[in-house]
Amino acid sequence: MTPTVAGAVIAHAGRALLIRRASPAGALLWTFPSGKLDPGESASDAAVREAAEEAGVSVAPLVVLGSRLHPATGWRVVYVACRLLDGVAYAASPREVAEVRWVRPAELDGLVPGGVYPPVRVWLSKVLAAPHASCWR
Repeated sequence: MTPTVAGAVIAHAGRALLIRRASPAGALLWTFPSGKLDPGESASDAAVREAAEEAGVSVAPLVVLGSRLHPATGWRVVYVACRLLDGVAYAASPREVAEVRWVRPAELDGLVPGGVYPPVRVWLSKVLAAPHASCWR
């Protein structure tokens, strides 16, 4: 059975939060904070948990942006847009995360093999272009 993974898509101050995996999943080294859903856990709850566990930040889920079978891993990924509430991002789980980085939109394609999932890219472009827009609420 293909695992389902939740990805926390967090944008703040014109940048998106990525983590560099300590052990890559195939060609996938840089990702949004993400991880497998626990039994009975929603994608939104998993995204909040993973953001805290991997990057040390507190977030609030806003909307599910979509899901796909990830081309690099074959896992089903559910992307959840999140609003940063508190915390300074750091590699909170050194076993899983080697580095965290706030990246500008132009940097995403160079870090994410196969490119960013189109609905995620659209959401990020809106939020990062207008960080005080209504999509934050």
